[in-house]
Amino acid sequence: MAKLSVTQLPLDARRVFLRADLNVPLADGAVTNDTRIRAMLPTLRLCLERGAAVVLASHLGRPGGTLDPGLSLAPVAVRLSELLGSAVPLAPDCVGPETLERARAVRPGQLVLLENLRFHPGEEANDPEFARALAALADCYVNDAFAAAHRAQASIDAITRFLQPAAAGLLMQRELATLGRILEAPERPLVAILGGAKVSDKLALVENLLARVDALAIGGAMAFTFTRALGYETGRSLVEPELVETARRTLDESRRRGVGIALPVDAVVAEGPESAAGSTVSIREIPADRMALDVGPLTVGQFGDLIKRARTVVWNGPMGVFEHAPFAGGTLAVAEAVAAASAFTVVGGGDTVAAVQRAGVAERIGYISTAGGAFLEYLEGRKLPGVEALTEA
Repeated sequence: MAKLSVTQLPLDARRVFLRADLNVPLADGAVTNDTRIRAMLPTLRLCLERGAAVVLASHLGRPGGTLDPGLSLAPVAVRLSELLGSAVPLAPDCVGPETLERARAVRPGQLVLLENLRFHPGEEANDPEFARALAALADCYVNDAFAAAHRAQASIDAITRFLQPAAAGLLMQRELATLGRILEAPERPLVAILGGAKVSDKLALVENLLARVDALAIGGAMAFTFTRALGYETGRSLVEPELVETARRTLDESRRRGVGIALPVDAVVAEGPESAAGSTVSIREIPADRMALDVGPLTVGQFGDLIKRARTVVWNGPMGVFEHAPFAGGTLAVAEAVAAASAFTVVGGGDTVAAVQRAGVAERIGYISTAGGAFLEYLEGRKLPGVEALTEA
């Protein structure tokens, strides 16, 4: 761990600005999934138990730099108070004289939750003056929001120019250690499974993984840009025509490196995602008036064989339109295979996490990342602003 840890900070009687990721789904004014809140609790409890006065901050949704009552963190304060068993006061804003007074009034072992950071345009603009105002609320900084670490924003990046030391929270440490283990010292064979809709979203990831993995399995709609590159007809399946040649070069590069790319050999096809049922066909026989919406059983078996032989597995992206029951089979079967693997398994990305939860196998996954974009960018080999901004150990 190259970055300073929250465990190394003298916390007693200090005000800690704790940047968390409390960007959770809401419905009817209540939190509907508290996974991200629970994930940061160990860091929050550590700070409170060691006598810190905690100023807790997060964004929620995309209010676009304006006040949106529907994106207030009030429901998060309610759910967090239930989890902690004590009241969690919500400041009326995240900066300003009243907020500063509230922050200075917090006693050791207590906390205040700031209102949504993105109610101010300075947050997403990484504005130094807004960051300076946030920094004035505390004595030191802890970032436990790995899921937002790929964003160069005021509470993640610019604030560390005015508030030091800047340490990694426990969740941030676990995420970095887990992804570092995959990229730097995996137990082999290392198998990556990728899915989702678009090749364009994950092209850099595919290219970086080719230099690191022993095998790569590609499902989801993104697979059909690759099968088109092999010369197969894809019917009405989602394909990015402008990337077919790029996909062909990627397949050539995988052969040059001796890294197998497993693509679907069969698919579940239908008129569209809302269809009540689909039929399974060979990947070579997709009808012109049908679209592939899931991988078929032969593909599941092929991917499953790769997973069985692996010692490390990383999975991002569903195998089909798994939100609709007729096209969920492939994704749920891959979730079962990953859970059954005698390997270190890592799952990341909102849809993929939802899939393992829906399959009922989340507790059998080695590590579930709370991040989506940051998870992908780290695996792509990019530097994350929220990590780079932290103090070196």
